[in-house]
Amino acid sequence: MDDETVSRDHVGSLERGLGVMEILARHPSGMTLTEMAEQAGLTRAGARRFLLTLTATGYATQSGRLFSLSPRLLTVARTWLGGASLWSFAAPIMRAVAAQLNEACSAAILSGQDVVYVARIPGRRILSVSLDVGTRLPAYCTSMGRMLLAGLTPAELDAFFRKATVERRTPKTIVERPLLAKAIAKARMDGFAIVDEELELGLRSIAVPIRDRAGRTVAAINVSTQSARFSVADMEREILPALLEARQRVEDFFVV
Repeated sequence: MDDETVSRDHVGSLERGLGVMEILARHPSGMTLTEMAEQAGLTRAGARRFLLTLTATGYATQSGRLFSLSPRLLTVARTWLGGASLWSFAAPIMRAVAAQLNEACSAAILSGQDVVYVARIPGRRILSVSLDVGTRLPAYCTSMGRMLLAGLTPAELDAFFRKATVERRTPKTIVERPLLAKAIAKARMDGFAIVDEELELGLRSIAVPIRDRAGRTVAAINVSTQSARFSVADMEREILPALLEARQRVEDFFVV
């Protein structure tokens, strides 16, 4: 195919729209119209058309002035991978963790202020929190949320704090921004996050990040349990090694 044919068949608007999606993907906490126009090299009117089109088709969401990608792209990725998506690949690994510990094992991604469950292997013990694929929970008080927030850049984390609605869910919920920032920093340094009865009394969870080949945190997996079953120290000693092994096996998906 010669250069003239390529030029004639090239759809510039589609290229620019895909560029907008790629920029949004690098800013999971969301972007304003002005920020997108600057980064994409578009006019404000042009950026607005692309963002509103993505929102209308379900590929992006708008919350106030911020636009962010929606989990719908997971469906596209699943189709492209011919049914062998990351989470169908990860399900047997997560199932083994759940069976080994007799507890639930879940995976989630960050979407705005929330985590969205993309895979879940239930445990045998019943929790009052009803969780399934598609469930949204606040990121600030969940172990997977803390781990996902730990993967943000400082600017993205600042944007999250400016937007997030933080409220006390239990007497143990951390709501003060300096303490939340400290907990997120600890998760980043430790490589795992434990949340102790901050979402619901009697519920503890521990999470580790899932990173792609470039080292970006793209998801998190966790094990949740009743506080009567595992102390915080027990979780680090008994559950964390199983999660870290599962994380390594899931991350292998990115290099096959």
